[in-house]
Amino acid sequence: AKELSIKTVAVYSQADKNALHVKLADEAYEIGEPEPLKSYLNMERIIDVALKSGAEAIHPGYGFLSQNPIFAEKVEKSGLIFIGPSSDALKKMGAKLEARELVSKLNIPLIPGTLKPVSNLEDVEEFAEKFGLPILIKPSGGGGGIGMKIVRKLDDIKTAFEISRSEALAAFGNPEIYIEKYIEKPRHIEFQIIADNYGNVIHLYERECSIQRRYQKLVEESPSIALNDELRKEMGESAVNIAKAAGYTNAGTVEFLFKDNNYYFLEMNTRLQVEHGVTELVTGIDIVKLQIKIAADEKLNLAQEDIKQRGWAMEIRINAEDPLNNFTPNPGKIIKYHEPGGPGVRVDSGVYEGYEIPGYYDSLISKLMVWGSTRSEAVYRMQRAISEYYIQGIETTLPLHSRIFHDPDFIKGTIHTQY
Repeated sequence: AKELSIKTVAVYSQADKNALHVKLADEAYEIGEPEPLKSYLNMERIIDVALKSGAEAIHPGYGFLSQNPIFAEKVEKSGLIFIGPSSDALKKMGAKLEARELVSKLNIPLIPGTLKPVSNLEDVEEFAEKFGLPILIKPSGGGGGIGMKIVRKLDDIKTAFEISRSEALAAFGNPEIYIEKYIEKPRHIEFQIIADNYGNVIHLYERECSIQRRYQKLVEESPSIALNDELRKEMGESAVNIAKAAGYTNAGTVEFLFKDNNYYFLEMNTRLQVEHGVTELVTGIDIVKLQIKIAADEKLNLAQEDIKQRGWAMEIRINAEDPLNNFTPNPGKIIKYHEPGGPGVRVDSGVYEGYEIPGYYDSLISKLMVWGSTRSEAVYRMQRAISEYYIQGIETTLPLHSRIFHDPDFIKGTIHTQY
């Protein structure tokens, strides 16, 4: 925003009064108590601040309300601009079953699964008999791995079905579930999409996000070692076609599972993603700047042939969690803090020395990214950067990342989602 000479307004909860975004914005307004429902999920309060401050647009980031069609619609109706897809596209692609149904008509490979919600146990058992075990029971109303259950034995179907429905109801207010065939040890490969308001849609190539914990990504890289040029082209075109069919605008990500040179549509992430920096490093394109320009109704001045992948980029998510104690969240005060630097190193962080991390929100505190001319240079550069990153006062996932980046399997690139 500063590079585009746009003034910024930040909102913050009482727990975040000393947060970095509050200090860096031109203006900042408190919007409520620490609990998300009383602050960051309070749609009316956020819109009220935007209107009173004279803001023209709201950028939702990648948390809380970023994929909420009700919020996007409220923003649109208030006369403000939502920096992201329309509420209509959010409804269409955010509802996983609707997205699956749309993709099923495009001749793009889908994981075998139901296209409608499954409301009784008999339907689940019938699906398991037809496609074989293991199967995956998934909530249709939300993501992040919440409520997802893998079933490997027929005897476990009833329990998994009931737990999945109750967890989905508690987390998303919607007990609907659907079933997919479970693919063992696939790779997770996603394509970054950019679309303007004039029907121009391009992709910025792929990111591989196979290294995950509880379905949340830990390490991301671009390009993927698994793809050849032919597959990359085909998957990129599939992603663009999905975005076009959905009438999608702004930035988004089309996610695929990949195994034995076959790919399957998984879902669409209808927002900017945490790992967008990896794509920025290999393409040289500032995705957030494009988001703002598209929201301001500018035409995309890039064609697909203008986009080139250069070198290799990797990102690790650094969380305030203790990896040696079952990833227990570890909020607290940062006593000493030093970020790595040098050639090809980028840190996007939200913390500083002396900052007290509150215990109310996601434990992500920074993202460490590196760029190298080859994958092995990127790996060695990340090893160096991790060794230079110093955070004292809280436990972080840095020791885990050090282990991953020294692991022979990871270095060879033989990775998958159950790595």
